Amino acid sequence: MADLGPILSDLADESQELDDLVAGLPGVEWARPTPAKGWTIAHQIAHLAWTDEKALVAAREPEGFAAEARRALASGPGYVDEGAAEGASKPPAELLAAWRESRARLADALADVPPGTKVPWFGPPMSPASMVTARMMETWAHGQDVADALGARRTPSARLWHIARFGVRTRDFAFQLRSLTAPAEEFRVELTAPDGSSWSFGPEDAGQRVTGSALGFCLVVTQRRHPADTDLRAEGAGAAEWLGIAQAFAGVPGPGRRAGQFS
Repeated sequence: MADLGPILSDLADESQELDDLVAGLPGVEWARPTPAKGWTIAHQIAHLAWTDEKALVAAREPEGFAAEARRALASGPGYVDEGAAEGASKPPAELLAAWRESRARLADALADVPPGTKVPWFGPPMSPASMVTARMMETWAHGQDVADALGARRTPSARLWHIARFGVRTRDFAFQLRSLTAPAEEFRVELTAPDGSSWSFGPEDAGQRVTGSALGFCLVVTQRRHPADTDLRAEGAGAAEWLGIAQAFAGVPGPGRRAGQFS
């Protein structure tokens, strides 16, 4: 069983970095549009708080979450947008306090999940460690939207390793979301970490591979950048197709970002 302590600590640090970015914003700035169509900064924070609450139900009341998942399926794509809009209608101070509370409660709940238990989710069920990693991925990705809206530059950290690994592990999930057959063979992914070291995933002798920076890879698998706007390189038709559809988060396939949007 994975020790959740270090992963929860990294999630807390990732959350605090975004918290620091928005905590001092004047109220009017919370209405600033972000690259996600129709979503303001308030929507981004509201979505994180809303998703934390759903994950809290999944961790503590799996049966109750099953009903939640059925509601999501019946509601269709608007389910997530409605949750974000409801939270975004709150005063910024109230919304920020709600997010702080929800993420703290979720961390406690995930730390208490019995060993070997899978936590249900809108995608495949996950171990507590994978759920923490998924929350880190979401926090980082929505934090990128906020940073882009504010014109802020974030310093990449070693926490990207969690997101990169999650992006690799969700490869087949991205194909399945689009009713495509995932390649039978594993790919090799070789990334340059923020400190200049190397992170590698998959067999060294794989016939298809993806290379580039960890930052670029994380931006692509969270659909925050078009592959053409990163330094990523794909060798092999399957690897190239993957970069075009990569999606580390649950839900309907997202539109991603258009090429040149941030050039």
